[in-house]
Amino acid sequence: MALTADRNTRRREGVLATYKVAASTTIYAGSMVCINSSGYAVPAADTSGFKFVGVATERVDNSSGSDGDKNVVVQRKGTFAFTKDTPAITDIGVSFYVKDDGEVQAVGDATNNILVGVCVDIDTGTGEVWLEIG
Repeated sequence: MALTADRNTRRREGVLATYKVAASTTIYAGSMVCINSSGYAVPAADTSGFKFVGVATERVDNSSGSDGDKNVVVQRKGTFAFTKDTPAITDIGVSFYVKDDGEVQAVGDATNNILVGVCVDIDTGTGEVWLEIG
């Protein structure tokens, strides 16, 4: 319904979000996190139906739990360094996609093209690309 008066719209900053963790799952601090096709947080993987949501701020061990027994806090926006095979200066400005929970890949190498972010810098010494996400 269209507004006809001012509205006090509730808001969140959008940097951090909390997701329910899938059963039998451990998510490590600093890892990339996806939501699976059932709506639960899982370690990122190049898997059909997964959606990238951000980077875990904490370790959560739900390995002996059921779906949703534990929650993980995820940072949805920022610039993060992730491993990439042979980063090069030409990676700057390129979009990268989930390979696993700690590594990214170029679109030509990805099967399901789960976007993580755009490369803003590289570190050839550590083999990492800096990706802006969110």
